[in-house]
Amino acid sequence: MRLGWRAISGPALTAATLLLTMFFDRFVPASSPAPLLVCIVALAGALSGPASAVASAAIAVIGAALLLLSRHGVAGLTTADMIQLGLLAATAAGTAGITGLMRQRLLGTFAAERRSHAIAARLSAALDQVDIGIVLLDAETRAEFINRAFRDYFAVPDDIADGKPPFVALMYHGRDTGAFELPEDELGTFIAQRMEMVRIGDATPINIALRNGEVLRFVCAALPDGGRMLSYTPVTDLVRHTDAPSRADYYRSLRDPAGRKLIRYLRVAE
Repeated sequence: MRLGWRAISGPALTAATLLLTMFFDRFVPASSPAPLLVCIVALAGALSGPASAVASAAIAVIGAALLLLSRHGVAGLTTADMIQLGLLAATAAGTAGITGLMRQRLLGTFAAERRSHAIAARLSAALDQVDIGIVLLDAETRAEFINRAFRDYFAVPDDIADGKPPFVALMYHGRDTGAFELPEDELGTFIAQRMEMVRIGDATPINIALRNGEVLRFVCAALPDGGRMLSYTPVTDLVRHTDAPSRADYYRSLRDPAGRKLIRYLRVAE
């Protein structure tokens, strides 16, 4: 037990209560301070843990015994006094154990949550460094996480991405910004098909052609909690090698990381 104000407050308050009771008991007989002592033991356990609570409980029992001796003497103690002292000892000990263990468990829970948040923050930062677009959806298909690559591919502003939009809103955003290399009359069917894949958790990979020349391989993975993880892997080099040779220089330019980022930044600016 570390000696700080939290650790010593319970025993000190218990001792002060007993001393004041003994002092005033000389002039006006007071009722038993047992209920107040039990409350102080509980407070000590909540503030500092089981060690401080046990120390407070021991002081409370010893002080209550001294108070009874000062009132009646050894020969004057009755069975009722001994029962009262025993009940105080049992109650104080139980209170010390329960409150102390509850505090330890609560602190352990807080520590585990802090570790989980730290791990989540590191994972989020790591996912922002990859060139694979990643979207995590909850069971209601709302985006709980959207990494930087997806935001760049589809020119999604941070205020929209951080607002946990539904997946259908992201699809409509891509449609409205002209991200997809599809005729306008086919976009509705394309969005409906992607929504159905996400709804049923269809893991069949498909290629999505973007208007800037890039190709992304879309995969939907069903998660145990009912959510979905969507990945958009750039496969431009794998897909475009069969395209027309006359456009070879154009497709080679898409492999330039700096050029790709420049295109994304221009789309965001638009």
